[in-house]
Amino acid sequence: MEFLEATSLTPAQESQHLRAYLPLVKRVVRQLSFQADSVLDLQDMEQIALMGLLEALRRYGIPDGQFAAYAVHRIRGAVLDELRQHDWRPRRLRQKTHKLNDAIRDFAKQLGREPTFDEISSQLKISAEEYQEYLLLDSAKAMESLDELLSGDIAQPMSALESRSLEDEMMVSHTLKVALASLDEREQTILSLYYQHELSLKEIALVLDLTEARICQLNKKITDKIKSFF
Repeated sequence: MEFLEATSLTPAQESQHLRAYLPLVKRVVRQLSFQADSVLDLQDMEQIALMGLLEALRRYGIPDGQFAAYAVHRIRGAVLDELRQHDWRPRRLRQKTHKLNDAIRDFAKQLGREPTFDEISSQLKISAEEYQEYLLLDSAKAMESLDELLSGDIAQPMSALESRSLEDEMMVSHTLKVALASLDEREQTILSLYYQHELSLKEIALVLDLTEARICQLNKKITDKIKSFF
């Protein structure tokens, strides 16, 4: 299978398009800031995101109607890669989150349903602050996983496609469509607000009149649903 090469941009064109698509950088940085503020300051995060946009331009070539979706994917990827390199979830916190996740899952099995915070707090002896921290970390991890799964559904130019066969690409695309169709209306709305409108978790909570903790829980549920199809 042959791939077309992206049309090279001149430095002047790169500079022009970087300015034009700078709002994408701002939106992605704002959306991911809750994950990054413990290891990256805003200026560093914006610089990394800007480099992601520049890489997207050089891979894609002259932007068209599909470029914004492709660029957002590349910008998010650049920031998330940097976070992974910094190991933004300290080992102690990762272990604590893992233990809480196992305990809550076992508790849910005992109840036969999803436990409320009051039940979790009483059973596991954790405070509201500890539970909120757990939800944010768990949701962030889920969204990283979801980013990887949904990356195959982002419009890309021929020059940016990996070397998978056309049959593999079609199979992944079909599986994603089936997985996304299995989500209920609220879950699809959350994905749309997060990926298409680039809202933060706090903003999504306000739009849907839910708590941020509930949005974190739903994000985890959405990720688990989609992953089950793969």
